[in-house]
Amino acid sequence: MEFQKSPGWLDWCPEPSVPVFQLPDGAIDAHCHVFGPGDTFPYAPERKYTPCDASKEQLFALRDRLGFARNIIVQATCHGTDNRALVDACLSSKGRARGVASVRRSISDDELQDLHAAGIRGVRFNFVRRLVDFTPKDELQEIARRVAALGWHIVVYFESVDLPELWSFFSGLPTTVVVDHMGRPDVTKPVDGKEFELFVRFMREHKNVWSKVSCPERLSVSGPRAVKGQANPYRDVVPFAKRLVETFPDRVLWGTDWPHPNLKDHMPDDGILVDFISQIAPTSELQRKLLVDNPMRLYWSD
Repeated sequence: MEFQKSPGWLDWCPEPSVPVFQLPDGAIDAHCHVFGPGDTFPYAPERKYTPCDASKEQLFALRDRLGFARNIIVQATCHGTDNRALVDACLSSKGRARGVASVRRSISDDELQDLHAAGIRGVRFNFVRRLVDFTPKDELQEIARRVAALGWHIVVYFESVDLPELWSFFSGLPTTVVVDHMGRPDVTKPVDGKEFELFVRFMREHKNVWSKVSCPERLSVSGPRAVKGQANPYRDVVPFAKRLVETFPDRVLWGTDWPHPNLKDHMPDDGILVDFISQIAPTSELQRKLLVDNPMRLYWSD
């Protein structure tokens, strides 16, 4: 089946730079995706965007170029709850990838067991309305109870202004909760301001809540540096991510977000994104927790 990309779609960078920052041995890219290929794994009819293809082979080539040992592949909304591309990538990784799926309440116990055998260890709940249609919270609670029994965690994607409304729901989830991209803070506001302070309090009061300190390219207003070796990239995001890494060193993750769906103004160089890590995790101990110890504990503890 042939798919036409959404108008204005930005394709991923085909030749990212090799990072200057030396990743610790065993480092894990804990947030990335695969798209199709559409002729093998068709995009969902209900999707709100149509991406370029981004295959498992291309993802694994990026992994090796950047110096990662493993990947956590997150189901992309363009595939809906059809997890075949995700499962195929995990099974093809020779044990070097695990996954986060999207499911409906109609999924059977046998189907959940099949996902577990393929390396799935979490489900994603998306609350960003421009990307997905709203799923009733009672359905999400039922799914959460069922996957908790498998030892899976829940990944939640939302925008910072919606945290007050979602606080009670998140607080009632029965397993580890991983927040995508720090809850998308407004980085033009103070890092110790009311909005981000609420997110920090949410993590402080709920020991089962983790955060990905990823996607500066989505959050930044200052943007990337134009030339490698010059001004720090995405410098306005650094205080937010650094605060979480230093405050909750055992509950943070990092990922490239390759192939960077739905970006509008620029497509990042993944090598520069890796170099961003040393700004937010300035010591070797913090870097190892962020990139190795934490994702291994969450995804490869069994």
